[in-house]
Amino acid sequence: MTTGVHPRVAATVALPRFAWRAVGAVMVAQAAVLTALSGRYGFHRDELYFLAAGNHPAWGYVDQPPLTPLLARLSTTVFGDTPVGLRVVATLLGAATVLLAAAAAREFGGGRGPQVATALSTALSGFILGVTHLVSTITPDLVVWLAVGVLVVRVLRTGDGRWWLAVGAAVGVGLTNKWLVLLLIAALGVSLLAVGPRRVLRSGWLVAGAAIALLVAAPIVLWQATHGWPQLTVAAGISASDGLKNRVMFVPDQLIYLSPVLVPVWLAGLLRPWRDPRLRWARAVALAYPVLCLEILLLGGKPYYALPMLLLFVAAGAEPVLDWLARRRAWRWASVAAAVGIVVSVLIGLPVLPERALGPVLAVNKESGEQVGWPRFVDTVAAAWQRIPPEQRGTAVILTRNYGQAGAIQRYGPERGLPTPYSGHMSYADWGPPPDTMTGPVLLVGRFPDDTLRVRFADCHEVARNDNGVGVANDEQGTPVTLCSRPAEPWSRLWPGLRRYY
Repeated sequence: MTTGVHPRVAATVALPRFAWRAVGAVMVAQAAVLTALSGRYGFHRDELYFLAAGNHPAWGYVDQPPLTPLLARLSTTVFGDTPVGLRVVATLLGAATVLLAAAAAREFGGGRGPQVATALSTALSGFILGVTHLVSTITPDLVVWLAVGVLVVRVLRTGDGRWWLAVGAAVGVGLTNKWLVLLLIAALGVSLLAVGPRRVLRSGWLVAGAAIALLVAAPIVLWQATHGWPQLTVAAGISASDGLKNRVMFVPDQLIYLSPVLVPVWLAGLLRPWRDPRLRWARAVALAYPVLCLEILLLGGKPYYALPMLLLFVAAGAEPVLDWLARRRAWRWASVAAAVGIVVSVLIGLPVLPERALGPVLAVNKESGEQVGWPRFVDTVAAAWQRIPPEQRGTAVILTRNYGQAGAIQRYGPERGLPTPYSGHMSYADWGPPPDTMTGPVLLVGRFPDDTLRVRFADCHEVARNDNGVGVANDEQGTPVTLCSRPAEPWSRLWPGLRRYY
């Protein structure tokens, strides 16, 4: 097995020392802020879904592999079934993201200054604050993408093919969380073929790394195959439903999400391998970003899919930007811009505003609104449930339109006397249907199509509308609650028509 080591790289130039103390201080400060604010607002709708999925362990789910639900279950088991307890894992993953970004700066030759600047830029960017404040599939994906990026950079810098083993392990872990890492690998492969160094692709270690990735991901792939590849169905639904909006917003979101202040930094990093002869070996990494963007645009994927790669370019651009600021003595203006960028990022990414003041934030980060109002929502459902005569509640069913509604009722419902809800949305469909013996009234939560109300249920009429009490225009503000006298057919017959993938 050849190692893929180029003779001229046998004596690799030593990298600067890693700034453990300074970068560690950034990580500790980041963790302290995230922990202090982790109890503000409440669970996000996706977190409620992950908690439910974690209670149904499987090798896969309709819309995702198992890693994030398992992390959610682990975190709440160890640290408590609260937003604070759940989000410990998000905080730790956020610290790992900062560590890897600083490590990337070192791989590009950056010393203490660029490493610390990269760590601070990462920790304080709006996108990173938003996705490390709560648990989402993006949170571990950030770590995976940065780990793959740093390891591939090391392969290219040193020519040592043995690092492909670590790349394969990272990709395998990524595939247990989301399959988007395959887009990154495809983009890097195309770029290496286009601009080299192609010799790293001829390494037997690359084959071994691919085998490791496949071995780690095999149970997840097998689960998807035996269940009809539902994850691909969900991806097709995202493209069909949101593809146009995603394409229109792709470029603006690349410029806004991390922080507009960081745009010059990551642009400098993107161009640096073409300008700096010392980083000629990194041109494939730079080319991989536009290739990745093209992949996402063609698939109609969400703009944030490409954002983890921008952190690599922030790492590469930190040194030349710091040098430029030093030459121009522009620290004052840079400090003002950085301060404004930090304030905006904090306001957008973290729960620092009163719930009633969230309106302007939702234009950029709608996920803030999805963390408020869930107990009040379940109160509305509980009040509607009380309209069912007590003698009929034993055979009555609560059916929700989406997984967020079901997750909220499952989490807050028992203390309000509500039964376990059902839903045809995403993997909730696999945890149903209700028993056919449940022939009593049906409480429909959400905006169901008219034909569903007419054909699948009898004598339906709206009995309530949700008001979250804080005036936030989130997805559940104004949600109707409809009471029907009974299902028109046994649940086992109705259920296939109620399944919804997206």
